[in-house]
This record gives sequence, C-alpha cells and structure tokens, in this order.
Amino acid sequence: MTEHEEILESMGEKMGFTPQVLETLGDLDPEFLHKYRRCDHKILTDGALPSKVKILMALAVVASKQCESCTVAQMKSALKNGATKEEIMETMEVIFITSGAPAVAACRNALKMLKDM
Repeated sequence: MTEHEEILESMGEKMGFTPQVLETLGDLDPEFLHKYRRCDHKILTDGALPSKVKILMALAVVASKQCESCTVAQMKSALKNGATKEEIMETMEVIFITSGAPAVAACRNALKMLKDM
C-alpha cells in the first residue's frame, strides 16, 4: 500500500468514509494529503475539546457556508464519533440562531441520516 493510500485509509476509518475529493486531490498533489491530514488530525483528536464537539462545530461552520455536501460529510463524521441526535439537534439550533434558515436548509440531506436513529 502506498503512503497516499495509507493516508486515505486512515482518514476514512476516522471519518467513517473517504470523501472522493480527497482521492482526487491526492492524485493531483500528494503533499496536499499530508497537509489535510494534519488539519484533520486536530479535529478528530481529543484535546481541550473532545473531537465530537469539534466536529459539531465544523458542522455549524459548513452549514453557515451553505455547503450541502460538506454538511453530509460532517454529519457522517459526527455520527461516527458518537454524536447523539439530541446533540445534533442542539447544534441545528445554533446554526439557525447564528446563520438562519438557509444554513439549516443546507443540512437537509445530512439530517436524513438521523431518521435511522
């Protein structure tokens, strides 16, 4: 297995999936994956804040940017890292208060994952 593949596999295990954009970026610029992994490691590792909290914060940020595919990715990661339905719904309240209905609407596909809970 190449280092490129190891990085993608490691990130996929932590997130619960491997975003296709990372595969493409890794093919174009393998050094980018190293940089991305360093940033991702900060989010997916407990520190002063538990990783779950950081991922919920990331969900709020990408929702505020109205990036639907990003909200799906962060929701998958949040669920994989133990976020409960209640924690996610409280995060949705923060999203609504800080970024309004368009940000909540950007979460429509991500929220479908909660129906199975």
